[in-house]
Amino acid sequence: MSAYLIYDVDIHDPGPYGKFMEQVKPLVGSFGGRYLARGGPHEVLEGTWEPTRIVLFEFPDMDTARRLFDSDEYAPLKQLRQSCSTGSVVIVQGL
Repeated sequence: MSAYLIYDVDIHDPGPYGKFMEQVKPLVGSFGGRYLARGGPHEVLEGTWEPTRIVLFEFPDMDTARRLFDSDEYAPLKQLRQSCSTGSVVIVQGL
C-alpha cells in the first residue's frame, strides 16, 4: 500500500532551504518517492490547524518512506532543513 509523508514547514531562511530542496528531490526519487504537492495554495476548511507550507510525498509503502526518513543519506539533509525551517512531519498509510 502507498504511504504518504506530509510536511508542514515554516521556512526561516530561504537560501539554505533552496539548497535542501535541490538535494532532496533526487534522493526522494531514489527511494521510489514522488512529490504530489510542494508549497501550493492551501486552505483550512475545519479545525484549528494553521499550516504554513505543505509538502506531500507519495512512496510505495510505509517501510520505504520510513527508510528514506531514517537513512544515512537523508540525515545531513534533515539537519540542513532543521537549521533553516521548523515544522512537523507525518507519515500515513494509503489505501
